[in-house]
Amino acid sequence: MQYTVGCTLEYAVPSPSVFVFNVAASNTVFQTVEYETLRFSPDLPVDGWVEPETGARYHRVDVQGPHLSLHYEATVTLEPTVRDPALIAPIPPADIPLQDLFYVVPSRYCQSDQLMRLAYREFGRAPRTFEQPRRIAEWIHANVDYLVGTTTPLTSAFDIATSRAGVCRDFAHLGIAFCRALNIPARFVSCYAYDLWPRDFHAVFEAKLGDRWYLFDPTRQASPGGFVRIGAGRDAADVSFASIFGPARMTHMAVHAEAGDAESDRAPKEWKEFAVSSA
Repeated sequence: MQYTVGCTLEYAVPSPSVFVFNVAASNTVFQTVEYETLRFSPDLPVDGWVEPETGARYHRVDVQGPHLSLHYEATVTLEPTVRDPALIAPIPPADIPLQDLFYVVPSRYCQSDQLMRLAYREFGRAPRTFEQPRRIAEWIHANVDYLVGTTTPLTSAFDIATSRAGVCRDFAHLGIAFCRALNIPARFVSCYAYDLWPRDFHAVFEAKLGDRWYLFDPTRQASPGGFVRIGAGRDAADVSFASIFGPARMTHMAVHAEAGDAESDRAPKEWKEFAVSSA
């Protein structure tokens, strides 16, 4: 399936500022960037780096002012593995790969150690298979209200468990924290989402079961079959679409994601109840 995705970001830059952007689609086993363009105005030197484990791509520019605009456009082919959840094998803590322990411990926005009692009370009796993270995603969808403007960049998973309101970023953080409290490796995923409305960058989480990472969207606003992956990390701090060092402020943002063929237009909606592996 093929999608065209992209964004336009504009900033006022009253004095010199450094920007690090993470908006480019990743190249992974299940996702191929067929074509892309990344333009800055004014035209500036760009430093680039690809995180080797997740494929997240970062671009840094040093801006003297008074403004900056970024335009990114890509055509991406997705070939995710779709599996029947009943066929996914559990992974006991003793067998978690050592490189994945990084995604079991608490992080800045995902205080799994503070949510352990709640996690075990709500999900501890579920089979230690795909069913556990699936129940976590469903619980968040049922118990947390999706309300724009109720949280800030400082809001954590513990805050959301208390306030029970937030946006996709917060839903993902809470899902990650619950998974980690149950010793399931989990990480934050930023993406373009084909069937998300209104258009925006989207955040979901993925959990490691067996030898694969599986996607979950507690907001239920989009389907994993239409997620074009940007980056993955411990939480939102690792894959913010823009990190700014200086007094710059955003003045405009537009995000888009369109189907590139008839198959792409149909398939995502058919996958909401399946296990989708994209990493």
